[in-house]
Amino acid sequence: MTDFRPAPTAHIPSTGDEGYLIDPADWDESVARELARREGVSLTPLHWEVLHFMRRFHDEHQVMADARFVIRFLAEDQGLGESARKRLFELFPYGYVKQACKIAGMRRPRAWSTG
Repeated sequence: MTDFRPAPTAHIPSTGDEGYLIDPADWDESVARELARREGVSLTPLHWEVLHFMRRFHDEHQVMADARFVIRFLAEDQGLGESARKRLFELFPYGYVKQACKIAGMRRPRAWSTG
């Protein structure tokens, strides 16, 4: 008889009702992996580039990066050009705020431009 046990999940710091971190400083890559797992997102190298860009932006500006900044990053720094917007929403199919911001450890924004 096989003893089935679910895979252990990483400890997630305090989150609000919708699963966003209360304090973005609590984020690390293990938290991102667990949040992505909960969102059904398999993180690829491009996901990590986006997440790290978002974290750097937050660290430098003390605000979350609006989707247009991430689209510009994908277009210019990642060489995606005109396909950057489409690619962002392929990476995070349920939306920039719902998935990218959550996985990057950002607080839930009150109002947001989706780019």
